[in-house]
Amino acid sequence: MLCDNDSVQQPDTCIRNARGEWIPTNGTKDTPLFHWPPRLAQSLKWVFSYPGFLWPWSTIYLLITIFIWFHFQPAVPRCVDLKPGWIALLFLRNLGLAWAIYGGWHLLLYVLKLQGTNRKYDIRWPSRNDPKFLFRNQTLDNIFWSCASGCTIWTAYEVIYFWALANKKVPYVDWNSHPVYFAVWLCLIPYWRDFHFYWVHRLIHWRPLYKAAHYLHHKNTNPGPWSGLSMHPIEHLLYFSGSLIHFIVPSHPIHFLFNSEHAGAFGPAAGHHGFEKPLAEKAFPSGSYFHYLHHRIFTCNYGGEEIPFDRWFGTHRSSLTAKSRPQQ
Repeated sequence: MLCDNDSVQQPDTCIRNARGEWIPTNGTKDTPLFHWPPRLAQSLKWVFSYPGFLWPWSTIYLLITIFIWFHFQPAVPRCVDLKPGWIALLFLRNLGLAWAIYGGWHLLLYVLKLQGTNRKYDIRWPSRNDPKFLFRNQTLDNIFWSCASGCTIWTAYEVIYFWALANKKVPYVDWNSHPVYFAVWLCLIPYWRDFHFYWVHRLIHWRPLYKAAHYLHHKNTNPGPWSGLSMHPIEHLLYFSGSLIHFIVPSHPIHFLFNSEHAGAFGPAAGHHGFEKPLAEKAFPSGSYFHYLHHRIFTCNYGGEEIPFDRWFGTHRSSLTAKSRPQQ
């Protein structure tokens, strides 16, 4: 059946099953990279086309990162001692970024409802009066865990890095001296994020860790923007550990911030807001049906869409059916 009145004009791309769940006609699509034999022309087109790997979101995220580095980052020499002033500044910066990104998507899609339910993966709105969530409210529960635990642990990793950088305990690279290395490492960070996320995600689906921590994130079978960073503190510790690579690989602080803020705000918000290409769908396409399926089914699509780990390891799922049910 069609999604709703807004989607009547495009029924071929907006179909719902009997439970009211949005199903794309072609399922999920992976990137042309990592195919064998190589698809050089398709890969180059995907990297440089619009929309593609570089444009628009990677570029937008990088520009935000650079802006934050120049305007909201304490001077590195100031971080040589662990003092409340600069630490509080990092926390407030991350908290503000979270409210701007997660809160922005929530305002547009769930408060103002500018998209309606057109291309919403699950036609229902976030749960209210549900005892499995804190405050019996899914959104408030998600905001609490995202801010109280997520922003705190996110900031803790940043504090450790900038303290170590100020004390010359981590390898540093200057963009003036090594511009090619600087640019290549920036482009590789989303792939590092995908690599790290897949293996950490598989780890926290190990039953003892799932029952101790990851269950909290999976309360959101119908995720919204704030669900992206709504995790147990144990999961936050593992999730943000991807930034530890900069303690080993020579990096500029912009590399670190690009990695840290992508994990803290950019990636989770876009992957959990619950819609397929809402609002400016052609100029700024967003959403991850691929990851929505993981929240819905639980035992598929553990990674991201940059590296096809799930295809390689047999856990890929491309779509729901009318009979799909979540795993308990």
